[in-house]
Amino acid sequence: MLLEIAANSLASALAAQEGGADRIELCSALEVGGLTPSHGAIALARERVRLPIHVLIRARPGDFVYTEAEFAAMRRDIEHCVALGCDGVVIGALDADGRVDMAGCRELIGAAGALDVTFHRAFDITADLSAALDDVIALGCARLLTSGGEPTALAGAAAIRALVRQAGTRIRVMPGAGIDASNIAAIRAQTAATEFHASAKRALPSRMHEGACAETGMRDGEWRTDVERVRALAAVLRAGATGQAVQ
Repeated sequence: MLLEIAANSLASALAAQEGGADRIELCSALEVGGLTPSHGAIALARERVRLPIHVLIRARPGDFVYTEAEFAAMRRDIEHCVALGCDGVVIGALDADGRVDMAGCRELIGAAGALDVTFHRAFDITADLSAALDDVIALGCARLLTSGGEPTALAGAAAIRALVRQAGTRIRVMPGAGIDASNIAAIRAQTAATEFHASAKRALPSRMHEGACAETGMRDGEWRTDVERVRALAAVLRAGATGQAVQ
């Protein structure tokens, strides 16, 4: 069993590592579903985090139909990841009809070279999940991140199980979206997946003084991966993997 944590900063990546995660998906802007982190954030994470780091490559919020200029920017981001010694990238692009953009994705995968490639949850808004899975496999991606076309992995568990069966040994299907310690055992049992994706995040208050917050209206702080939430997720997965009872 493998636990991947979506970490939106160096602090989150270090918290995930301390909590027992197996791999980091490094991103920014989780509030919009995740975007590519800055070059500096990637470099610092690679220097200070021991775990494998897969970097999310997403040029902007919104849909996954990209312009030529956006593809060019994402290629450059992938080239930075290669140069910095990252372990993988997480990509996804669709055409206007809701199918996998094969040409665009091949362009990004070509830039990744030997890096591990995951296809992200753009998959979940494709017109036909089964056909899209065959396309992702044809691209040569190592894994697919999916919620089974539903808002959460638990709601999409039956669809994820069907994708796991369809995939066989050709690609790893990794459930993600809404996974926490209270439901990961059920999702594992219902999907037969072996890799799982979660953010394990919590909201932190603003570090500004109360008076300054009142004057500026800046009361929110940041979302950050929580060590104890990661630890709880990892404990449930390990208990399930060894056949122990989960408390």
